[in-house]
Amino acid sequence: MFLLHIVTLNWPPTLSSACGMAAVWQQVLAVDDFEEDPRAQGARGHRRSVSRGSYQLQAQMNRAVYDERPPGSLVPTSVAEASRAMAGDTTLSENYAFAGMHHIFDQHVDSAVPRLQFANDDKHLLACCSLDGTLSIMTLSPPPPSVKVTLKGHGGPVTDFAWSLSNDIIVSTSLDGTLRIWNTEDGRCIREVRDPESSELLCCTFQPMNNNLTVVGNSKHHLQVVNISTGKKVKGGSSKLTGRVLSLSFDAPGKILWAGDDRGSIFSFLFDMATGKLTKAKRLVVSEGSSICSISARSWISREARDPSLLVNACVNKLLLYRVVDNEGTLQLKRSFPIQHGSQLVHSIFCPLMSFRQGACVVTGSEDGCVYFFDVERNTKAIVNKLQGHGGPVLDVSFNCDESLLASADSTGMVIIWRREQK
Repeated sequence: MFLLHIVTLNWPPTLSSACGMAAVWQQVLAVDDFEEDPRAQGARGHRRSVSRGSYQLQAQMNRAVYDERPPGSLVPTSVAEASRAMAGDTTLSENYAFAGMHHIFDQHVDSAVPRLQFANDDKHLLACCSLDGTLSIMTLSPPPPSVKVTLKGHGGPVTDFAWSLSNDIIVSTSLDGTLRIWNTEDGRCIREVRDPESSELLCCTFQPMNNNLTVVGNSKHHLQVVNISTGKKVKGGSSKLTGRVLSLSFDAPGKILWAGDDRGSIFSFLFDMATGKLTKAKRLVVSEGSSICSISARSWISREARDPSLLVNACVNKLLLYRVVDNEGTLQLKRSFPIQHGSQLVHSIFCPLMSFRQGACVVTGSEDGCVYFFDVERNTKAIVNKLQGHGGPVLDVSFNCDESLLASADSTGMVIIWRREQK
């Protein structure tokens, strides 16, 4: 049986503290060794789990009956039989039952892994970044799972990264004040773009309709659109927030950008596709002084689920789900879910196939070392599943394209690949 070590940690401290961003990101974690677990023995790098037990939450969730959804509901109504057939005739609790751990990567142990992400439309390729200053690209097939290439070159902790649409390029940000563009096949650094203010770079995202453009957020409260083909900033593509820029997300068409800072505000910007210009539109104060660690946008294309939404982690011990109510990115709170989240840079995601299923699921990390699945339409008992196995706060989660595997990363540097039960 897998031994769960829950350790009280303090990484990072509150982002408004006087210790500065470098200390926030670089604080070393003191965690228990996993010496009692036989999987901890041997060479560091990657280990196959021997666990065969189920990690699904034990709850009375068999065949929950879903009523007809009202107009504007986040999820498809019960008339969407054809769409739901693509995901299978199962409830959310059945669909997100996990058989256990598929693999454990530990090449970054002793340095936190703040971000990880499967490649676009890929089942077996994923990447993560680490406070040790490197990024790893990992492959799960052909077996055994392995580290394909390590991206080395940053002179400080790596804070964020993003895959290009074709997965041939990764961009990354670091406390060393640089944006780097990497070739994902051989790990070569194609270009280094230094922040003009010499400030720490904290987050980045591709423009979804034009992958030549990347938006970067820094510790001096600034957003900047960068042309990665030339390495130059885009004229008119800059703006300022009220605090350090920690999170970014575009809507699917790339017309609205949301940015969150460490003062508790989410800003929406209108993005001019022709020029790359940013125009500040709306501001929402989620909670004064609370860091907006994660923003994920989701748009719906089916008539049964026509409610654009924003998923937010904001250090208020809740996961927040907002409705996008207009074309300027105005937000209206729809639901909140209790999680343990007061100071860490915790992230969450929408499940990639949720628009084809009756019921809608989101997944989040938590400071208690668990991964939580929530049905966003349940008024009671919203927890669909809970995965346990990390030895520190879970900072990020990512599904592969068909939801057969889930990856999670924590503050101890561990990356766990979870295998969904086969139906």
